[in-house]
Amino acid sequence: MSQQVSSPPQVSSPPTPNRIEAVVTKQRELSWQVASNLFVSFKYAWCGISYAFQTQRNFRIHISVGALAIGLSVFLHLKPVEISVIGITSGLVLALELLNTAIESIVDLTVKQTYHELAKIAKDCAAGAVLVSTFVAVLVAATLLLPPLFSLVLSAVQS
Repeated sequence: MSQQVSSPPQVSSPPTPNRIEAVVTKQRELSWQVASNLFVSFKYAWCGISYAFQTQRNFRIHISVGALAIGLSVFLHLKPVEISVIGITSGLVLALELLNTAIESIVDLTVKQTYHELAKIAKDCAAGAVLVSTFVAVLVAATLLLPPLFSLVLSAVQS
């Protein structure tokens, strides 16, 4: 039985500025569907939002609740800064829901149809991030919307 002697691993020298540009250029050439301009970048981003809207029930729920909260805040004549805070927290929930969808897709691609404890942790943590942001958004909306809503209801009942 003969043993093959493997050669030691090749150690490459640190990249020089010209070499870095060559590597980056090479990587970009090999990238799949690289955005050729800003418009195309926005198109790809819209495709991601559209995918999430079509396939993720929670994303549609978050959009509906966020739109309701912003609409209610305009109806109740909240200050612009208060409407902005509701909009920012709603946007944060949507952004984290998109990241959650991306992480779940990457994990599914990586582990295929098998179970792996680290895949479960990644998915659970991403979902947990969405849950935390949702709780914060509900707290913010309740703090800003409930007092003027109660005042409106009380004034309607008294008249």
